Amino acid sequence: MSADAIVLGAGIIGVSTAVHLARRGKSVVLLDRRGAGEETSFGNAGLIQREGVVPYGFPQNLDLLVRYSFNNRIDAHYHPRAVPSVMSFLAKYWWHSNHRRHLDIARSYAPLIEHSVSEHSEMVEAAGAGHLIRKNGWMEIFRSNAKRDSEYAEAARLARDYGIGYTELSSADLAKEEPHLRGTFTGALKWSDPWSVLDPHALTMAYLKLFESLGGRFVKGDATTLTENPSAKSWTVKSDEGAIEASQVVVAMGPWSDDVTKRIGYRFPLGVKRGYHMHYGTTGNATLNNWTMDNERGYFLAPMNQGIRLTTGAEFAFRDAPKTPVQLERAEKVARDIFPLGERLDAEPWMGARPCTPDMMPIIGKAPRHANVWFAFGHAHHGLTLGPVTGRLIAEAMDGEKPFLNIEPYRPERFKP
Repeated sequence: MSADAIVLGAGIIGVSTAVHLARRGKSVVLLDRRGAGEETSFGNAGLIQREGVVPYGFPQNLDLLVRYSFNNRIDAHYHPRAVPSVMSFLAKYWWHSNHRRHLDIARSYAPLIEHSVSEHSEMVEAAGAGHLIRKNGWMEIFRSNAKRDSEYAEAARLARDYGIGYTELSSADLAKEEPHLRGTFTGALKWSDPWSVLDPHALTMAYLKLFESLGGRFVKGDATTLTENPSAKSWTVKSDEGAIEASQVVVAMGPWSDDVTKRIGYRFPLGVKRGYHMHYGTTGNATLNNWTMDNERGYFLAPMNQGIRLTTGAEFAFRDAPKTPVQLERAEKVARDIFPLGERLDAEPWMGARPCTPDMMPIIGKAPRHANVWFAFGHAHHGLTLGPVTGRLIAEAMDGEKPFLNIEPYRPERFKP
């Protein structure tokens, strides 16, 4: 089988990239070891985060770092055995999260986020996926006045610097928005610009169907079999349907991308943040109206098609280590105190892994030593958000066009080969 391009990885980034390439008349094969959208893209909080112009940084407060060291929190957990291996990455992550450097990174990151809703909007319409989208933003709830006020101040800054929309909600306003929430909350912050997704996997599958309607092919196979054919200026990869040869390759494998990039001579300091989710029913006639984050506890509740999805914070561990859903257990206990969750609806907790670079910027662009290899990974928490934006950037770059964004997310000097 031959094609113009092979896209390795069928998560939201890979599928979106494949759509953009197919739209330009290229013959494209999308390859994954599993079904489309069944890894990292399956388990996110379901937000297209237009407000997320500031990437998630590493805590700088010493007191908070000490509290994290006890390893008993919901928003972060670590495997002690993995600490020596990830210490170098965490140190660089901490360094880049310094306030001044973090602000500089946000200015580079913001143009990507700025176009997230508009790029999804066009693709949602083309894919007939409007029934999966809500356009009423999401909400953070606060337990203390101090946290509420600091987050209000940050929201005001983002509104001033980046045009982000938000509303401050009093405790009475919050009770009207969410009448079934229990407990004492001092207020809430509602981000008005983001979209939420009722079923992230279904959205990926809708984009896959759009790709196939454009003549693209999805096959299962092993991306690590990628082999260069220098004389033919092409690449070959093995699939369940035989060998596939193409002149261009896009690596969009999320946290597994380095399984391929190392084989062709690139070593990126790619870290992994693992996370968990579970779906729940509700008791009585309880309803959750908003995608809601319990800010000071570090978990998320989202009213999805499958039930109320509870998602945890980050777990730092070896990428392929067995599940340890202790954060989920902690979060569920707290969440049941504030909302009448019913029974668990999944047979077991879902776990996924998100790729993260130390400077929090995704790696999007041409491989510096290969004219026909392209990178599209490292999106950390914003893979769903930036899928169509990334796909468009890759397609434009591959055709030698001026990118629609004045941004260079991949700069060779960021990393040593």
